[in-house]
Amino acid sequence: MGLDFKDYKTSGKGPSSLFRRIFVFGVGWSWSWLQKFTATERWARPYHLPSSAKLMCEIHMKTKNFFCEVMKDLLCLLCCKLKEREAHRHCFTDWTAEEYRSPQGYVSLRREMIRAEYRKVYHLLFEEERRYLERMEKESNEILQQLRASEDSMDQKGKLLRGMYEDLKKTCHKPDVELLQHFENTLKRSESVQLHMPQPVDPRLSSAHHGADRLNRFLVPIFFENETTTCHMPLFEDLRRWLFSRDHPDVVTNATRSKYFLAWGAQTFTCGQHYWEVDVGNCRNWALGFCDDSWTMRNDMALDSEGIFLLFCIKEDNQCRLFSSSPLSPQYVERPLGHVGVFLDYECGVVSFVNVANCSLICSFLSRSFCLPLRPFLCSAPS
Repeated sequence: MGLDFKDYKTSGKGPSSLFRRIFVFGVGWSWSWLQKFTATERWARPYHLPSSAKLMCEIHMKTKNFFCEVMKDLLCLLCCKLKEREAHRHCFTDWTAEEYRSPQGYVSLRREMIRAEYRKVYHLLFEEERRYLERMEKESNEILQQLRASEDSMDQKGKLLRGMYEDLKKTCHKPDVELLQHFENTLKRSESVQLHMPQPVDPRLSSAHHGADRLNRFLVPIFFENETTTCHMPLFEDLRRWLFSRDHPDVVTNATRSKYFLAWGAQTFTCGQHYWEVDVGNCRNWALGFCDDSWTMRNDMALDSEGIFLLFCIKEDNQCRLFSSSPLSPQYVERPLGHVGVFLDYECGVVSFVNVANCSLICSFLSRSFCLPLRPFLCSAPS
């Protein structure tokens, strides 16, 4: 006995149940036919717009029934005709939804989801870069103001000290009784000047998250060979001599020699992107990075040599300072403790050093032209 539409409705079933049975038992039907059939059934029953589609256009007070495939948003008919929108492709929301319900539509939707995620990451990185650059600009201005204030204070203290020096010279030529009478007053003035001496300014900038964890996909094992120990290392000797001559230009001194440990990587790199790490621990005298093969064969290993891309840490006057080579430049950032990461992008001419502990950038060599194989290099000395 056949069942009409009314019988299905009274028995708690509807057209959707019928179509599901047709899908199960009608093996010979094609997917495209069933897709059209389902669309017909969807048009036959009352259509309920989702809450997002019920939104009214705030400009034209019309229902947003069209989907912009370029901007991925809902529009009303009048918005679709706007000058900035007329070149975009617009589809009726029902047709677009039906398209996305097919396998090809799902792939297209999935593709847009992935693109949106990567665009989101780009915007997040852009915002992070903007915030850090603004903070660095603010910190640099504050440090500059502190240096200027310290310079003015030192100038004033210098004038006071010179005045005290002249007073002391005059007092020394006075009779003993008068000298004893003015001695206490002079001593108090001296103590007052020393009590308010200018304090040194820390020029280091705060660290920013560099995303060093993303460099791990370029991680390569580095094996060192040609390990040797020497008491003559021009790199550190030249650096110490340069530091001392800058602070004491009128004094000539011979740099004290230590026992240095040297090692070169077993492999060289002529292309690609590579990343490796070194645990420097609490060592306060070290150098690491990349160098040309020709430099490793030289006996002088001078600081001003070409073909070296190194980061130095050197202890001098109970302070540890960071420098980069080619040309020699101080780095006003926190000294890394533990692992230091070294990243090479041969084609782009980039060598970067990162502090692995806080995922921050130490320094980078940018836009260099590499024409020879680069070999990892490591050097350390006792603190």
